[in-house]
Amino acid sequence: MMTMLRHNACILFLTLCATWATAGDPWTVYEGDEGPGKGKHIVLVSGDEEYRSEETMPMLGKLLAVRHGFRCTVLFAIDPETGEIKPDYLHSIPGLQNLKSADLMVINTRFRDLPPDQMKHLDDFLLSGRPVIALRPIVAGFRIKKHTDHQQYDWHYKGPEKAWHGGFGKMITGQTWIAHHGKHKHQGTRGLIAETARTHPIVRGIANGDIWGPSDVYRTPQPVPSDWTPLVMGQVQDRKGDFDPKDPFYGMKPDDPVSADRKKNDPMMPIAWLRPYQLPSGKPGTSFTSTIGSSTDFASEGLRRLVVNATYHLLGLTVPDRANADPVGAFKPRAYGFGTYTRGLKPEDHAL
Repeated sequence: MMTMLRHNACILFLTLCATWATAGDPWTVYEGDEGPGKGKHIVLVSGDEEYRSEETMPMLGKLLAVRHGFRCTVLFAIDPETGEIKPDYLHSIPGLQNLKSADLMVINTRFRDLPPDQMKHLDDFLLSGRPVIALRPIVAGFRIKKHTDHQQYDWHYKGPEKAWHGGFGKMITGQTWIAHHGKHKHQGTRGLIAETARTHPIVRGIANGDIWGPSDVYRTPQPVPSDWTPLVMGQVQDRKGDFDPKDPFYGMKPDDPVSADRKKNDPMMPIAWLRPYQLPSGKPGTSFTSTIGSSTDFASEGLRRLVVNATYHLLGLTVPDRANADPVGAFKPRAYGFGTYTRGLKPEDHAL
């Protein structure tokens, strides 16, 4: 009984904190409570047109705050005229100054073209060598057209700064966008723990098949770069049922069969890995990348646990034997795709 009362009091406290924090700011803050993450600040940056990061990041922020005690600040692509969350508005993610106090950044963006004052906060964070969790479309996270001060972040940058060739994706995750390896919207992904990573803390409490999603495997460099630590491999599946455009999973299911096309799984592509990163003149840091990461992929408890584990590991905390990966409240993700986001929402709508 006391445990339930304490939990309810925690939810009320977080609701009040989140409401207060967003009353005048175009972002959402979950203050967190007791837990291993107390005293640590995580900034979660959403902003992509396709994979519904504006749904994923609030879910992860609530989970990390309520279940684990982290203070979480969630940022969104905001329409400056309406103040509404608009994932296909490419030119503003207010609140990146919160990175000044962040211990960790979780970023899930695609084709962003942000003004210099916003990009400077991102640049300063990365120069400091603080850890990064990079999700799904981040390999093509920036496409610089309107604002030219940070051209090197562009996903296919090939300018004079050779260390930046391939843009943010190559610099931080180790790869820029290459191609879909599985068939988009038709072949799902089952996560298999990499043979060399079975005792790694980030996969603790996760078994083969616990990670599953309806987004396809991304192609990665082959052979796997020597500075990567592969954690999870992506087994390509063939949908055995009919394509259903009204289903958030497009008719795919976790028990779909392994693809009949052997080339899809020989070799398998890593879908989660660690690697070191270091900007020119910056301090060394570590990134964790997961290319399975649409909002519907995060219906998978295994994928949520993977990101929780990566958070603990990157912040130097002991990864639990089986980290709590339960969402706080309902999490019913919409299908990924262009134009599928919910209209009219503002950051305060994501308060607990």
